[in-house]
Amino acid sequence: MAYKMYMGDVLMPVMPSKISMKINNQNKTFTLIDGEEINILQLAGLTSVTFDLMLPQVSYPFTNGNAQSAQYYLSHLERLKKEKQPFQWILNRAKPDGTSLFYSNLTVGLEEYEIKEDAAEGFDITVSVKLKQWKAYGTKKVNIKQPTAPNEKAKASVQNPPREQTNAPKAGAYTVKKGDCLWNISKKYLGDGARYQEIYRLNKDKIQNPNLIYPGQVLTLPNGKG
Repeated sequence: MAYKMYMGDVLMPVMPSKISMKINNQNKTFTLIDGEEINILQLAGLTSVTFDLMLPQVSYPFTNGNAQSAQYYLSHLERLKKEKQPFQWILNRAKPDGTSLFYSNLTVGLEEYEIKEDAAEGFDITVSVKLKQWKAYGTKKVNIKQPTAPNEKAKASVQNPPREQTNAPKAGAYTVKKGDCLWNISKKYLGDGARYQEIYRLNKDKIQNPNLIYPGQVLTLPNGKG
């Protein structure tokens, strides 16, 4: 299977066999005086993602080419939880022949994870992971300018909360690092992961398959953000 999953900038060693993405409900139902029930439609709630992640302690042919020790991934999960910062969860779907299907790319927080050790699994460890979508938020500030003359009225100005920004470096050349994927590179340097196809088209002489890039490759990036 050509699926790959990233948590932050780290590629997971084995693709989970099952992943659940739940788009949560915020609709409200009410019962009227006559007993009729109505449904008030609302925007979808935050998406939840759950999966069981295998962390192999021995080498298998089905792990990704740069798989690390189980302790490496456990330390990564611990860091994600301790830092209390949102990160990107990316699921790259492709067919075994390399044909790209589609991406899931969510900004999430690590809700919880459970480490399981089972003698039936040998030395391997399973971690049950729960993620929840994160969205930038803030409050508006109202600034009041007091009148300076008797007949002058007070003036109010509203300052909107700061928006989440991607401080992408200038485009040019980029050297692929361990754990990179085109989506992550595009997100960081172009401000939009969906522009990964632009990078692929510029580097077809180096990239046979957009889902397979290797450390040390020097890629040409498009000029700036779209």
